[in-house]
Amino acid sequence: MRLRVEFTTEPFDLERTPPHAVAARETVRSAGLDGVDVGPFGTTAEGGAEEVLAAVDAVLRRSLEAGARRISLQVNVTDGTDVTDGEGAS
Repeated sequence: MRLRVEFTTEPFDLERTPPHAVAARETVRSAGLDGVDVGPFGTTAEGGAEEVLAAVDAVLRRSLEAGARRISLQVNVTDGTDVTDGEGAS
């Protein structure tokens, strides 16, 4: 299964990139994900489920350690793979 992650760390600082944003960007760039797109108000990347989930864990931990007060995160399945386990969605 392929996933696409999009995240934003806060608080914003329009004068300079906050340490938590730098930590998040460096983490996702070093995760080996595809299509990493770093923007001023969010970062997106794609990859296999295991790689994306590991990157999400690392981004959350490192961003919080670097001072993030809020992290907005969205994960989407990008291929047609059924993500239910046969027991229904949770």
